[in-house]
Amino acid sequence: MRFDTKIAIAVREDLAAWQKLNVTAFLAGGLAAGFPDTVGRPYEDGSGNRYLATFRQPVLVHGGDAEALGRAHARALSRDLLIGIYTEELFKTGNDDDNRAAVAAVPTDALRLVGLAVHGPRNAVDKVMKGLALHP
Repeated sequence: MRFDTKIAIAVREDLAAWQKLNVTAFLAGGLAAGFPDTVGRPYEDGSGNRYLATFRQPVLVHGGDAEALGRAHARALSRDLLIGIYTEELFKTGNDDDNRAAVAAVPTDALRLVGLAVHGPRNAVDKVMKGLALHP
């Protein structure tokens, strides 16, 4: 099935494996909260056990260096796309309030991005992620 929209997450390649997974999980949660129409219905197995709903479409995970993430961030902002971000400082915080304060303390051009997430029309998301390879 081909969707009119796309979900993409980009993570900085030089992170430790646990950090990449953590960033991806946080950003995916933000996408689900920000775009509830991307989430399907809950699952149920043949024995009647119920499971959480997941995204209704694939999530493409890309990797790149800090400069590539910065370019993707700028392209997303220039297209007025609502995006999720994860910065280096968030690895040192322990709760949501401190996370928001850490981001609010830094101007846009000084954000030390380690991840970003975007959902939108296919062609817009493709342009945002241009130059970022799919994560291996």
